[in-house]
Amino acid sequence: MTNMNLYSRGDKLFVILNMVLIGLFALSALYPFIYITSLSMSTGFEARAGNVILTPIGFTLEAYKQVLSEPQFWTSYKNTFIYTIGGTLMSLVLIIPGAYALSRPQLYGRRFWNLAVAFTMWFHAGLIPFFLNMRDLGLLDSYFGIIIGFAVNGFNIILLRNFFEGIPQSFEEAARMDGANEFQVLWKVYMPLSKPAIATVALFCIVSRWNGFFWAMVLLQDEDKIPLQVYLRHVITELTDDEAFAATLINAPYSVETVSAAIIVCSIIPILLVYPFLQKYFSKGILLGGVKE
Repeated sequence: MTNMNLYSRGDKLFVILNMVLIGLFALSALYPFIYITSLSMSTGFEARAGNVILTPIGFTLEAYKQVLSEPQFWTSYKNTFIYTIGGTLMSLVLIIPGAYALSRPQLYGRRFWNLAVAFTMWFHAGLIPFFLNMRDLGLLDSYFGIIIGFAVNGFNIILLRNFFEGIPQSFEEAARMDGANEFQVLWKVYMPLSKPAIATVALFCIVSRWNGFFWAMVLLQDEDKIPLQVYLRHVITELTDDEAFAATLINAPYSVETVSAAIIVCSIIPILLVYPFLQKYFSKGILLGGVKE
């Protein structure tokens, strides 16, 4: 623990101010999760009345029982795992070789290809051309369309390329002297040395895929293929307007609000379980290309 006696008065004030600001930021980031969790464990009446602020009121798990009893919830949950795992693996399969190729000084037209990748971060064709392209390729309403259609992201490629460029050339030269080809250099030299960067890119892909909503809603019409986020929207929009369902809530211990909150909590849990395993690489991987030979 830092000894505050070693600091001057100004330094102490600076440290205290930083601690207060970090504490406030942490609370502001943590409160939405606390609120949603408390809301999901409160009675429907208290949730509708807006009485839930910090802790559950009228503690009950009926909303979770209602959610977990729905077959469509489990179907959408399974679909989300398919899109997340399949999409992340597909992204890594395409991003890693692409970033490696762009990091090669001997790549013909290297500046042009790097500019072309960076260009996609600033400009894109637009929503309608992308939808028409997916339609013409026969990728609407399919698992593969969601997995392959969003597999490559220019930011992730540049992120990983910068890390590859920071690896000392002496490692590659040693591998070349042993007769390694390009694939072996990538597989046995660059990838083992780039675990923090690859883990960081993988984390970005996982979070992006898991939270994917808009394009899944647009491209998927089959209810058996929608992910959890789209299913949550259906719950909020359809059940709110369903008079028959609203009538059943008069004496029910749950409501649309508590059911929606329970779905949100269930959707957050997998990310909370994955992040601690990748967090140790994240701080290293985010500082990509900071040191070059």
